[in-house]
This record gives sequence, C-alpha cells and structure tokens, in this order.
Amino acid sequence: MFETALVIAILVVATILFITEWLRVDVVALGVVVALMLTRVLTPSEATAGFSDSSVLTVAALFIVGGGVMQTGLAAVAGRQILRWGGTGEVRLLVVLMIATAFMSAFMSSTGTVAILLPGVMMLAQRARIKPSRLLIPLSFGSLLGGALTLIGTPPNIIVSDTLAAAGYAPFGFFAFTPMGTILLIIGVIAVVTFGRKLLPSHPSVLDTDAVADQQQLAQAYDLDDDLYRLLVPVTSTLAGKTIADSHLGSDYDVTVLKIMRKPQPENGKPLALRTQDPIHDQPVLVTAQTHVRADDTLIVRGDRVDVDKAAAHWELLVQPAKPKDIKALVGRDVGIAEVLFPPRSQLLGRTVADALFAQQYGLQVLGIHRPGRDDLIDPRGVRLQFGDTIIVQGSWDNIAQLKKRRRQFIVLGDPETMESPPHRERSSIALIIMLAMVLAMIFGSYTTVVVTMTAALAMIVFRCLTMDEAYRSINWPSIILIAGMIPMSTALEKVGVVDAAANGLVDTLGAVGPIAVMAGLFVLTAGFTQVISNTATTVIVAPIALTAAQSLDVQPQAFMMAVAIAASMAFATPVASPTNTLVMSAGSYRFNDFARIGLPLLVISLIASLIFLPLLWPF
Repeated sequence: MFETALVIAILVVATILFITEWLRVDVVALGVVVALMLTRVLTPSEATAGFSDSSVLTVAALFIVGGGVMQTGLAAVAGRQILRWGGTGEVRLLVVLMIATAFMSAFMSSTGTVAILLPGVMMLAQRARIKPSRLLIPLSFGSLLGGALTLIGTPPNIIVSDTLAAAGYAPFGFFAFTPMGTILLIIGVIAVVTFGRKLLPSHPSVLDTDAVADQQQLAQAYDLDDDLYRLLVPVTSTLAGKTIADSHLGSDYDVTVLKIMRKPQPENGKPLALRTQDPIHDQPVLVTAQTHVRADDTLIVRGDRVDVDKAAAHWELLVQPAKPKDIKALVGRDVGIAEVLFPPRSQLLGRTVADALFAQQYGLQVLGIHRPGRDDLIDPRGVRLQFGDTIIVQGSWDNIAQLKKRRRQFIVLGDPETMESPPHRERSSIALIIMLAMVLAMIFGSYTTVVVTMTAALAMIVFRCLTMDEAYRSINWPSIILIAGMIPMSTALEKVGVVDAAANGLVDTLGAVGPIAVMAGLFVLTAGFTQVISNTATTVIVAPIALTAAQSLDVQPQAFMMAVAIAASMAFATPVASPTNTLVMSAGSYRFNDFARIGLPLLVISLIASLIFLPLLWPF
C-alpha cells in the first residue's frame, strides 16, 4: 500500500511538472527514474531498462532517417510542390495543405514538416491575400492527423505496437493505422473546410498579409520607427575611436546602433568640396561589433529616450530627433528586418540574446521579442528565449540570408527560400531509395521494426545523406529521454498494481455497457492528458491500462490500443498540446482559445469516428 501511494505521488508530481513546465520534460523524466531507484520501488536494472527499450531505439533511428530526408532536400522538394498545388482559393488551399502535410507527416516528424512548410505558407498567404491565421491551424492539424496514418507517423504508434508485442500479441504492421487514419484525415479536412472555416480566426497580425506588404510597413507594424534618434559624435566625445563593441551601448544602455552616417573622407589632402560641385552627402556605414566610431559620425539608434539620454551623457554625444528618412536605417537596399522563429530543437532556446552572442555570431541586432499572448514587443535584455517566440532582427541582407541556412536553429518567416540549399542535395535519390526500402521491409515484415529502422538510419549515414554529427543533431534528445524515463514509470505502475486497479475501474464502471464504452473511456482519458502533457508520456502510461482492460473483458486488444494511439495524436484543443501548435501560435497571432474553438469539435468528431470504425476494422 505504501509503495502504491509512493508511485502515485511520483506520477502526480511528474504530471504537475509536465503541465507547468517548471522543468524541462527530459529533466522530469530523469527525475522519475532516479526517484523510482531511490525509493527502491524498482531495481536499478528495472529503472534504466527504458534506455534499451526497442521503442526508444526505433524512435531515435527514425529521427536520423528524418534527418537524412531533411539534409538531402527531399522534404523541401515536397514542400515546394505543395505550394505549387495550393493555388490561391482558400478552400483549395486548405484541402491541399492538410492532405499534403498529413502525407509528409506520415513518414517524418510532424514538427519537422511544419517547420519546413511554415515560411512558405506565410508567403503563400501573402500572395493569396489570406490571413495567415486562416491557414496555420489547419497546417498544424494536418500534420497531427498525418501521424495516425502509419506506424512511424508518431512515437505513440510505436509504443502501443511494442506494448502489444511485449504481451505476446502480433505488433501492428506499417500500414495497420492507415485505414483509420485515412478516415480521420478525410473527416478532419471536411470539418475544417465546412464549419471549421467559420471557426478559424482572422486576426489582424504583425505577421499578417496586409501588414507585411513591404519592409517599411513591417517596421511600422512593430512600431520600430517610434524610438529612432540621432546621436552626433563631436570631436571631444570619448566614443570617437572606439568600436561599437567597446561602447557597450546595447548591453549597458539598451541602445541599438542601426547605422552610422559618415562624412566622406578627403583624398590626397584635398577636401571634397573643392573637387566637386555636387552637394556632399553623408555615406551610410553598415554596423558590426568591430565598426569604429569616428568624430563627426552620426549614429542612428533605436532605444527609449531615457536610455538614449544616459548613453549620450556618458559618451558626450549630442541627441537629435530622427528624420523621416531614418527609417531607411532599419530597412533599405543593404539592410532589412526579419521575423525569426525557433524550432523545438534550437540550441538558443532557454538562453538570452546576450548569452547567444547574437550580434557577434550572426551580425544582426535583436530589436525585440514577440511572445504569443502579448501584443507588445518584449525588451530582449535578460529575457530567456522560449519555444514559440518570434524575434525581430535587423541587419544586412547577407547576414539575414546566412540565418536562413541555419535551419536547425531558425525559421525565417515569409520566405520560401528557407526550403532551399540542403547541404547534401546530390544524395536525395539515395535518401529516397533508403526510405522506400525501409517502408517495404516494414510492409513485408521480414525483420522487426527496430531492426529495419536502425538499418535505415545506418544506411543514411554510410551513404552520406548526413554526417554522423548531423545524425546526432537530428535526434530530438528530450523526446528520447522522455520515453526512456517514462517506461520505468509504466513498469512501476504495473508492479504496484495501479494498472490493474485503473483497468478494473474502467471495466467496472463502463464494462457493463460494453467494450465500446470502455474504449471511449480510454480515448477520452488519453486525449484529455494529451492536451496538457506529452502524448508520448501519456501513451506510455495509458497503453498498459488499455491492454489490461481488454484482457479483463476477454476481448482482442488491438482496437483499444489503436484508440489510445489515435487519441494521443488528436492534440487539437490547446497550443501546448503539440509542438506543432506552439510553432504556429506566434506566426498566426493566435490566442489560447482559438485552438479550443475548432479543436474541441474536431476532437469529438474523431472520438465518434473511432468508436464507429475501429470495432469494424479490429473486431473485439
């Protein structure tokens, strides 16, 4: 009894930490492993068994295979084709976008799919004069529905299949999920293009089609032109001769130097005024950390007036109001601004802009952070970057172009060029052959899933579709640690009798109505937890309960297990239910309840469809 209470307490604490995100999910999962060992609920070998579990190895291998698809440009080719098929009509766009996104997500990470397509969809919305908020929720939902199409579509599918195999049942085949997944996809597309269109928001947004018609309008949309000033550098200023880095204007005063206007220098000792009749204009100088400030320079800066005055007093500068043409310091032929999102595996998440050495590393100024749920820009000083944040960067177009090539770290919005220039494009045909071979091997079932996927991952590396370092970077390590850490929790729940108690509770309360009622209870339980915590963690916990419930009712467990896997993919109702929802939230300027408005009806429809068709596809 004491052990049971102990395990439930550990589970409750872990769930609270998952929901509140006070700690990273992988840290929580490792904490679960350590807690189960310290309390001696599990032996060390039992508590660490998850790290050698076949489902963990399969998911890790699939991340590498997906990395090969990304690095060779196969995914980008598919993305560009989707944009060509989409057209400009909203209904056609929604249908093509959801179906094509689902197909991509059936074979690769749903988050990777959305990250690839997001910049192009933003540009497509601009061309079609459709608000991005009308397209981005369907983009995310299409990727989630695609996860229910194949065995490798999402980790929960692999987990329920391995749970069946561990209990002595035949595991699910590669296309075992396809019939039910196809039904749900069709229903989902119909729902979105009919009543769903009335529920999709049309938010005016800083990322909106009308607001980003050109760079100056984009600057005005973010109110970037409100805090521009001129700082004149007299001969007596102590700043003359120092570099921008030495000035500490950004770190000490939160004043961003956007451009330097410099008087032309005389040649051969002759002043320019004596050699030309044309008026002499100051010449713009692009700013880097190592740019030296000279006497008589004019610095065009952005910052709060109080901060600007403090900086001017310290360095003995003269403050002048900005001129209308100074907006060109933000945007022009040589410089511009861009909105940048972070994919889930970006190494910059959790770090401040200063920690990331953004100006030094990338040659760009961070003007502000736009965070979902807030209308104003956040001062980037001291703020740790979160998944879903959009940073507003300013600098040379060359440096912005370089940012686009760092696709693991950044998603530059509104530009389909982010899908270009994969590092191993010449290997795309080899990656395609490896993918097809992996699928065929799974279909014919000559080897287990873990053998096939690990072989495919090794082939991607051996045939140089990606390097070993790129393979390591392609693995979403928090997801791997999460699965490996929660498998021992499932073992502990079974060991102390919680799984049997939960399954018997379901059977006792709903079993009298029939197996379909129990399946409905499992679906609701899984879908409910999936809206607030990881669908992977949810599946690891609920799958054994579903299996035990089926055994208690003396029915075949396949329909129950598939209901759990499908429910885990239906992360529609909240922006934190899936990384894909979080990824599109800022870009679409969505509010929390925007997902619930369309997501809850779609979740109910998915439940009804599953209760109707699963017993037909997998009889009890």
